[in-house]
Amino acid sequence: MRALLLEWVAGAPRLSVSAALAGRGLVTTVASPAGTAVVVGWAGSARDRTAGARRLLDAFARPGPWPRLPTGDYAAVLVCRDRVLLMRDGQARVPLFFREHGGRVDAVSTSARRLGEGAEPDRRYFCWYLTGATAQPHWESTPFHGVRRVLGGEVVELSPTGRLRCRAPRGARQAYEPPAPETDPLDLGGAARDLRRALEHAVARRLGRVTACHVSGGTDSTSVALLAARLLAAEPDEPGGLVLLAGRFGTGELAGEQPYVDEAVERIRLHAPDARLVSVDADDVCDFDDFEHHAGDADEPHAHAFRAPFWSRLHSAAAGMGCDVLLTGCGADPVADANPLHLHRLARTGRLRQMTRQARAWAAGGERGLRDVVVTNVVRPALPLATERVTLALSGRGTVLGGVGGFSRPPWLRRGFARAHGYREAGIAEARFVYGRRPEESLYDAANYLAAPDPLSWRRARQDGFLLSHPFLDPEVIATMRRLPAEAAPRPGRPKAVLREAMADLLPERIRGRTAKIPFDQLYARGLRTHGDDLIDFCRCARHPLVTEMFDVETLCRAVREARLGLGDAYACDRVNSALALVVWLDGLGRRDLTDDATVPVTAS
Repeated sequence: MRALLLEWVAGAPRLSVSAALAGRGLVTTVASPAGTAVVVGWAGSARDRTAGARRLLDAFARPGPWPRLPTGDYAAVLVCRDRVLLMRDGQARVPLFFREHGGRVDAVSTSARRLGEGAEPDRRYFCWYLTGATAQPHWESTPFHGVRRVLGGEVVELSPTGRLRCRAPRGARQAYEPPAPETDPLDLGGAARDLRRALEHAVARRLGRVTACHVSGGTDSTSVALLAARLLAAEPDEPGGLVLLAGRFGTGELAGEQPYVDEAVERIRLHAPDARLVSVDADDVCDFDDFEHHAGDADEPHAHAFRAPFWSRLHSAAAGMGCDVLLTGCGADPVADANPLHLHRLARTGRLRQMTRQARAWAAGGERGLRDVVVTNVVRPALPLATERVTLALSGRGTVLGGVGGFSRPPWLRRGFARAHGYREAGIAEARFVYGRRPEESLYDAANYLAAPDPLSWRRARQDGFLLSHPFLDPEVIATMRRLPAEAAPRPGRPKAVLREAMADLLPERIRGRTAKIPFDQLYARGLRTHGDDLIDFCRCARHPLVTEMFDVETLCRAVREARLGLGDAYACDRVNSALALVVWLDGLGRRDLTDDATVPVTAS
């Protein structure tokens, strides 16, 4: 979706923005004698987007070193008198791309597909995409040769004529530095107070004129909704409404979540009696509904497009209530939970007895085997490719899905294609990103992309008028948890102990004591039963030549049949979902309508 377009006409930059998105407040334009800024999303505060855009322009238009990027969910283009700056917030919610040839940029847009129209597909990109769900956002390549991604937290500087001057490395413009510890870092109560304060700040930054909160009955979403309700109640003179958005399942295993949802809503309304509940009937929805639309119309291949039908229904309900922000609980699992990867640190520093003792506690608390805990948190981070090759060699070869883990080459990806276009190198780079030299710290770096892959939110923004926002992935929250020693958070058998302590005075006891939620396996299984034959037929009939060049189609179809029977694990099914989304995306690549909404020219100061 093209929210903005920057081109050079006769050597001068020319900006235009989507009239529809600007009218809905998702694109903000400000100008000053120093230049012009277009901000897609919000910077600083979701409520006052104009003030945030103006502060961004004032800060970066000044000569001298660049300041830190503000917190927010945004992509921004600043056209100043002596330079052009492209930037995104560190969480990378809003996309931004530029087309470059020979060191000169000739176009910038939020749509890679528009910039890459007619360009040769980049086969190396597809190998990166197929290594895992985190590959897209943290790598600069796109599906099209010559089109590059502005990375999260990065600033790209161009000359006024479009010459590429420099790219600030990721992490150089961090929005938030961890504060000095005020309490004993091993004290759970002190850590809980720090997390509560950081989470309140994160929610406050994201409150809009009408704020929707997803309420699923779990600790994470209920915590966010309770904090939003308290903050709104404390500001009676500020305009703002609260909408509670929940999916309702009357049958099947997911119906077991309804009592928790009801209790969460009851507690939230104690703080915000006027909060409106929107309960969306989801009994008839299943994964892969209208898959050709959800996977095929995305700007890039969307690995989680199979789950889009459920979220689309919730998004439509929130849009009907006039919401301009939708808050979720995404990110709490990797960010606010105990970090089991500290077992890897104990192992590599030679404290094997301590590692074994804590691994036993983790295994007992999580009802898992000791070997499973050690392999997941010690062996796999150290040798991901080697571990999965051994797993593949030792696993039964009777099924296609056996042994397909996070980084091994799935059997439906042709060996020659993978070798020619760098699949192994992509897998190694992905492993380094996810685990790094210190896996217990890299977890937080990867958490943003692991927890909340929401291209659907961006694609629907024009019709819905809002983007999803995730307080648990706020830089302040991540920094607060990052500075805690690895030994502070683990409470085997009691996940997210710091969060539960932080929200002890607000959460209902029944929700605070939950240790597991009912997964969405029912939607996935029903989707494959309903649409499995259509997915197989689509793979066999796909017309884009890259499909057969890249995949052994019959092996992929066999994998779909096996997944339909319940074979394989979550890793293997994720790989199948990614491949299916790519097939659908490629097949519609040359047949999509690229007509844009009406645009409004922006006059650069």
